[in-house]
Amino acid sequence: MNDAAPVPAPAPRRRARVRAPELIGKGGWLNTGGKDLRLADFRGRTLILDFWTFCCINCLHVLDELRELEEKHRDTVVVVGVHSPKFVHEAEHQAVVDAVERYGVAHPVLDDPELATWKQYAVRAWPTLVVIDPEGYVVAQHAGEGHAHAIERLVAELAAEHEAKGTLRRGDGPYVPPEPEPTSLRFPGKALLLPSGNFLVSDTTRHQLVELAEDAETVVRRLGSGVRGFADGGREEASFNEPQGLALLDDGAVVVADTVNHALRRLDLATGEVTTLAGTGKQWWQGSATSGPARGTDLSSPWDVAVFGGKVWIAMAGVHQLWTYDPAARTVAVAAGTTNEGLVDGPGAEAWFAQPSGLAATADRLWLADSETSALRWVDPDGRVHTAVGTGLFDFGHRDGDAEQALLQHPLGVTALPDGSVAVADTYNHALRRYDPATGQVTTLATDLREPSDAVLVGEDIVVVESARHRLTRLRLPEEAVRVESVAHRTRRAATEVAPGRLRLDVVFQAPAGQKLDTRYGPSTRLLVSSTPPELLLGGGGADTDLSRELELNPAVPEGVLHVSAMAASCDDDTANEYPACHVHQQDWGVPLRLTEGAADRLPLVLAGMAEN
Repeated sequence: MNDAAPVPAPAPRRRARVRAPELIGKGGWLNTGGKDLRLADFRGRTLILDFWTFCCINCLHVLDELRELEEKHRDTVVVVGVHSPKFVHEAEHQAVVDAVERYGVAHPVLDDPELATWKQYAVRAWPTLVVIDPEGYVVAQHAGEGHAHAIERLVAELAAEHEAKGTLRRGDGPYVPPEPEPTSLRFPGKALLLPSGNFLVSDTTRHQLVELAEDAETVVRRLGSGVRGFADGGREEASFNEPQGLALLDDGAVVVADTVNHALRRLDLATGEVTTLAGTGKQWWQGSATSGPARGTDLSSPWDVAVFGGKVWIAMAGVHQLWTYDPAARTVAVAAGTTNEGLVDGPGAEAWFAQPSGLAATADRLWLADSETSALRWVDPDGRVHTAVGTGLFDFGHRDGDAEQALLQHPLGVTALPDGSVAVADTYNHALRRYDPATGQVTTLATDLREPSDAVLVGEDIVVVESARHRLTRLRLPEEAVRVESVAHRTRRAATEVAPGRLRLDVVFQAPAGQKLDTRYGPSTRLLVSSTPPELLLGGGGADTDLSRELELNPAVPEGVLHVSAMAASCDDDTANEYPACHVHQQDWGVPLRLTEGAADRLPLVLAGMAEN
């Protein structure tokens, strides 16, 4: 007779739990078949809130990270996107509707134009992921990219824990896909004038390239399977993943920025054959190689390409840099940018960019649309970076006149014009703008264009990619610019009130369960702090390895923006495994500050974990 007591199951890991606030947004719900949802509708399921805005490349990376997790745990997990705008245009409901389709968002989305839910959850950065357990409690928060592995482990734990408690409810989620629209193009990204006079267009949302006849309307052929993927082959077998930029190579082929595949592809115009020139299909992370054989080096969201100085320059939006591809040597290398997000001119190795998204080359300048700083910038033959229009991450609008005070709003394209000036696809202003280096003046060429993302010159006409109207639009270049009423905007986020003088900055990072900080090769964390204006920060700026730091804020500067970039590396905590899986967690914050006597003297920013009160 065996009368030994049964061994009890291990107790679930204790977690900090905070009751989740209600989900509210003036714009209402998308992808639900017209149904309004409340937090109670998700009870019994693990809910992941993805605070995003569609201008943000890091947010688009997280959308891709979540796809596999959503599919794998579709009966226990619901992802809800909470769209929280940075730019004025992103607060327009139709723009959110367009973005949800454009990026293939396959879960419910709450349109929160006034940042009501953002404020309720004390979010400070795009993107931020908040995990809510089946009983309605917040159990984790993660800012930035690279957290999918940790969240997947957490949702598996929550499923087991709540199944045992009887509080798990399996089943289909509330997602209802929208009806497909029968247009020839769907959110096209970039266009290229071919030697034949036809146009090649990146049909981004349908993961194809489309050749149009000289009328810019008639479809000649489609290239690519039309299914999201990464495969070389003929015109029907090859696959792309949200392709964008296009440029002609010296051999007559086309190089394609295959954005979500983190790759450059080559299209043979004669045969339709597609091959891979650069990239591994994996996203570049801090610590990855910054140069090397093209097929063996990771890239990060290449958005546009242009041939300049004998090399293919790449607008590497995902890491805020410019890279080059050398067709002869078949190598890639960083050409400019530090990976820090912002607007800093100077030698290429010291320059800062913010999602460079459009390129155009002339004999002596490489022009670029730097979208997140709403700036037009250029690189000279010596590799120095200059700014023609734009001041930084938080000022944007539609203002013509002297370049020093002119404003753009998230431009995605730039086109060199015959007289030495450039046209800018001023995307979120729905306008085509012009900058003349000879006069230093910015003017408006055309308005009422729906999210223009690129333009190509055809004789005396300019053909604009109207991305959100799903078409190319031909315009005659006007001799005189259109006059528009000047408007200026600041970022929509409310400033955080802090006390002048000493400020304790704490970046919260807790290694995911089963992992530890990776200290095999030295410190596993990195913190970089700066400010706009620079005078705001009297002390505590620069780079170091500690995630906590004492800052000294200048009482004479009443408000500004604190720029914080943090990185932490963690590995599986298994001594028996000689080669543990390791992960990089990283995020950049731009925190608007207002100095107020008696306000808080501590600023916590959550990279991963839960902030202490």
